[in-house]
Amino acid sequence: MRRLGRSKWGVPAMILGLALAVAAAPTWAQSKKWKDLKDIGHRGIGKGLDFYSMQKEIALGKMLASRVDATSRIIKDPVVNEYVNRITQNLARNSDVHVPVTVQVIDSPQINAMALPGGFLFVNSGLILAADDEAELAGVISHELAHIAARNGTRNATKAEIMNYATLPLIFVAGPIGFLGRSLAGLAVPMTYLKFSRGAEREADYLGTEYMYETGYDPQGMVSMFEKLAALKKKQPGLIARAFETHPPTPARIRATEKEIATVLPPRPEYIEDTSEFEHVKARLAMLEKEYQADDALHGGYHPSLRHPNNGKPRPNGRPTLKRRPSNQDVTHF
Repeated sequence: MRRLGRSKWGVPAMILGLALAVAAAPTWAQSKKWKDLKDIGHRGIGKGLDFYSMQKEIALGKMLASRVDATSRIIKDPVVNEYVNRITQNLARNSDVHVPVTVQVIDSPQINAMALPGGFLFVNSGLILAADDEAELAGVISHELAHIAARNGTRNATKAEIMNYATLPLIFVAGPIGFLGRSLAGLAVPMTYLKFSRGAEREADYLGTEYMYETGYDPQGMVSMFEKLAALKKKQPGLIARAFETHPPTPARIRATEKEIATVLPPRPEYIEDTSEFEHVKARLAMLEKEYQADDALHGGYHPSLRHPNNGKPRPNGRPTLKRRPSNQDVTHF
């Protein structure tokens, strides 16, 4: 009987096998658990290979958020901040997120939002101004919350470390040829990230639509935002942040989301589509944008050390009115 020994290829092969396993692992949304709406918050979202503990992930996100804060103009208006934070926290309560969520609004015309590890979320003012109703805004925020829930940031970092470990031994066992192999592998890693990122984006669309639904929003808001992004990308491509280039093609995202709404989400009598408060905040934000532009012109451009002095106005009295969309009761639920 041949004795099993450990060859010089044992460790590299083991690490490479681990890397390939991580790359080929199905996203959570490909499992049967995606339909368990009643178990949202207890479905094990974000479980899997991750070198970062939750504490390290939060610390990493806090550090990265501080860099964003130092290099961007963060809108300090209390009316805008309270409104965006309230929407975010409502969605987070109906999600699989298990860390405290902090959201800030960045003064930027680009249509974008980003989720950093550990629950740190940034929403561009351009996104709010581009949305036609609160459901569209909630759709993007819920998508970003799904990234936080799935821990995509640290799992991506873990994947990068594994790929580095897998190619490093080639330098020592194969000399110059091995080094060439590592160089080629380095060029291939971004393609691996792109593929993984697209899978993560599809998953975030799926989970985000569920979070919208559970919070009471019209899930069609996610679809209408996709359609808006597609139209704006053709007319004004500079307004769409580069991050969206790694997302799945918009028509595919629309089809997948519409299929989810029709086959997974039970129809409801009505959905929240818009609120009077959204219109108030959007108008207020447009006013602030003009003031920022005037300040920039006066000071010769934006400087991170300058913060806008406007302390905001009190919120209007009374509860905001809701615009609801009747549900299509003919939708088939499987």
